[in-house]
Amino acid sequence: MIWLVVCLVALAASTLTLFSGFGLGTLLLPAFALVFPAELAVAATAVVHLANNVFKLALMGRYARVATVLAFGVPAIVGAVGGAWLLKGLSGLPVVGGYTIAGQRFELSLLKIALGLLIVAFAWVELRSGRESASARRLGMGWGGLLSGFFGGLSGHQGALRSAFLVGSGLDKRAFIATGVSCAVMVDVARIAVYGFAFVGALVAASGERPVAGLLAAAMASAFAGAWIGVRLIGKVTLEGVRRWVGTLLVLVGLALASGLV
Repeated sequence: MIWLVVCLVALAASTLTLFSGFGLGTLLLPAFALVFPAELAVAATAVVHLANNVFKLALMGRYARVATVLAFGVPAIVGAVGGAWLLKGLSGLPVVGGYTIAGQRFELSLLKIALGLLIVAFAWVELRSGRESASARRLGMGWGGLLSGFFGGLSGHQGALRSAFLVGSGLDKRAFIATGVSCAVMVDVARIAVYGFAFVGALVAASGERPVAGLLAAAMASAFAGAWIGVRLIGKVTLEGVRRWVGTLLVLVGLALASGLV
């Protein structure tokens, strides 16, 4: 049942990410959190996120604006390394509390609280994107890349901030998508390089208890299918309804994660 949930989320999220401004990781992380501890869920999400972005890059890469990729992506790499190292420190912190509902124990950890609040914050940015984009653009591409990369390394949630900065850079729809995907790949490579010393190794070790490789492969295949569908829907959908629906859902998911319910 959990496999089905993860695959359906990967399929839907990969399709929506082309239109909503959120990255795949924003929606997939809560699904992996049902299977893995929070820090391993971030690592698993990063692996699927990178594979899917490489696939999307193969489909859309020719439309990317190279100058924008460099201006935004290089600072994003620096931010991603910093965020990923901070995540390693947070993962070693103990449970800070818990509660019981109907005999079920729910635990609160600083990492889950941080990830949940970040989901809510990024969903709020996305819901208010029309007003936030102008102020975000004034900060400049360098700062935008640094901030987006940092939160991408910390929690995998880089999509909303990246969109807020790139949306005002004069890119058409396909260039906007391809440039964002290119920057996302750069962040993914940087954070996985850091995770590799702590989380990805633990993820592999966990395969003795959970079918990790199979679940990751299934999630990747579902995400690839979603990206393929999404590319073929470009120009046929409106964004505003999708953004608001996804943003509202993510507020609920983020609150559930921060409160220990997932």
